[in-house]
Amino acid sequence: MERTLILFKPDCVQRRLVGRILARFEDKGLNVVAMKMMRITPALAKQHYAEHVEKAWYPTLEGFITGGPVVAAILEGLEAIRVVREMLGATSGLKAAAGTIRGDFSSSRQMNLVHASDGPEAAAREIKLYFRDDEICASELTLRPWLRASDEN
Repeated sequence: MERTLILFKPDCVQRRLVGRILARFEDKGLNVVAMKMMRITPALAKQHYAEHVEKAWYPTLEGFITGGPVVAAILEGLEAIRVVREMLGATSGLKAAAGTIRGDFSSSRQMNLVHASDGPEAAAREIKLYFRDDEICASELTLRPWLRASDEN
């Protein structure tokens, strides 16, 4: 099973879309193994977005991501990173296809509702930024046999 970090960003929380979007991930068969509401501090934002800190637009990004509460979660499933990113759609809601989360709910590049890890290394790094090992509650779902074949691991 693969894990990915997702952040329901402040715009998602303020617009009260967390439940609707989380339901889409669960409907797809992804398992929530950790979740919490929190505020991202400027220091955490700098760690999370380390590759962007020196860019001219970073202060706007930091102001946005620290401007309100977020909901951080870890999703687990087969090819979870790719699946989540495809469900989100293009970064800009204006360019995201209809049927994707951003295509259906966003009309902005920055206020695009949800962050998702872009690869296995990023997922591992980001999960450690937001969750301690004892906050992760992995368990086998009893409905797993109805989500995928027994040989699909």
